[in-house]
Amino acid sequence: MTRAHIPGIIAMALIVLASNILVQFLFGNWLTWGAFTYPLAFLVTDLMNRLYGPSAARKVVFAGFIVGVICSLIGTQIQGEFGPLVTLRIALGSGIAFLTAQLLDVSIFDKMRNGAWWRAPLASTLIGASVDTALFFSIAFSATLSFIEPANDVSWAGEMLPLLGAGPVAPLWVSLAVADWMVKIALALLALIPFRLIVLRFREKAALT
Repeated sequence: MTRAHIPGIIAMALIVLASNILVQFLFGNWLTWGAFTYPLAFLVTDLMNRLYGPSAARKVVFAGFIVGVICSLIGTQIQGEFGPLVTLRIALGSGIAFLTAQLLDVSIFDKMRNGAWWRAPLASTLIGASVDTALFFSIAFSATLSFIEPANDVSWAGEMLPLLGAGPVAPLWVSLAVADWMVKIALALLALIPFRLIVLRFREKAALT
């Protein structure tokens, strides 16, 4: 790790920390406030990949993973209205989803890094974010995986309701996953703007030194 990597590590740590806190607060029927901060992790990973390469990006990812594990451990010790704020399934889902999706993002970005400037960050984030959502919600709430933590009653997540309140009938957790995924996709598109500006600014500074 070099001093140049420290801003990325700090940014990732703050995003993971903020997301773990904000996920406790609802935003409408299908989302939490954490859904709006967590996708920024992909922006940090992609910036580190573009500016310093895949090795630096992976270091930032592992730093974020460690912070996430610490947050999960703390969450298991805090009692909410319905039990611990973080259950085993949520901790496993969060950790597996984060590490898998972020490392996949790094790999895809690196393979596409020589194309048009927007292709690598867009493709890597779209694929990584989709994998992240699928892994987390299925591990944390799917009835099929209830054997992971039999004592944890997540039957509420399996309640059959219209998808996002208007579509075909599906388990509640599927609506939560779809809403989360839609936010990730929207932010992936918006993140192209700061990605481009930061990369250009970095190159301008590098050219002057």
